[in-house]
Amino acid sequence: MNGPEIQVEFASELHVFVPRARQAGTLRAATDGVSSLGHVIESLGVPLTEVGALLVDGREVPFAHVPAAGDSVTVRAVARPQQVPGAPLRFLLDVHLGTLARRLRLLGVDTAYESTDIGDPALAARSAAEQRVMLSRDRGLLRRRELWAGAFVYSTRPEEQLRDVLDRFRPELLPWTRCTACNGLLRKATKDEVADQLKHGTHATYDVFARCGECGRAYWKGAHHEQLEAIVERALALRAERR
Repeated sequence: MNGPEIQVEFASELHVFVPRARQAGTLRAATDGVSSLGHVIESLGVPLTEVGALLVDGREVPFAHVPAAGDSVTVRAVARPQQVPGAPLRFLLDVHLGTLARRLRLLGVDTAYESTDIGDPALAARSAAEQRVMLSRDRGLLRRRELWAGAFVYSTRPEEQLRDVLDRFRPELLPWTRCTACNGLLRKATKDEVADQLKHGTHATYDVFARCGECGRAYWKGAHHEQLEAIVERALALRAERR
């Protein structure tokens, strides 16, 4: 683009995508006179999944608005908590977010996860077909128009990733109700029903079990339960803070 110039100011949350906006406060961007403001914002590096309101000279406009020379544009971050209308809130995570997927499932959040790289087109198609919010750190994936909805995962640390997703979407939490391996729903199980998955020490020590209705995996309060309990307690505390 090398046509009329506009002035763009990004919310501080979006500076991670446009470092030079952080340094200058605002930046000047060339337009071609026909492309939408949404296209211009994306060309500057910001996925539209992360954009809330767009203001031109103080007036809110849609992404489809075509900017004119001299426009002063304010780009706000998406509002929190973010509402995703039209379907129960559920997620799809790409291959790089396995730990986050397991933690969301631990909290009872419906979370699909691809453990292999199936490619951006297939991920976007699944997001649309199953009406799932695509969570990813891949900006190119989040720019695909066929996505049902999407969100950028800002941190590389699972604990921070989880906190950000919970803060942004405020999903209902039902801890200990989903299989962390496959996302299936858990049900109570007797020791006899899961005996084939128990080592002798486990069989002798534990009496309370659950089993996944999809993959059949057995669960009990084993050696790592305290670590998992801590994750659940922090998530529930965060939800209480945000109410």
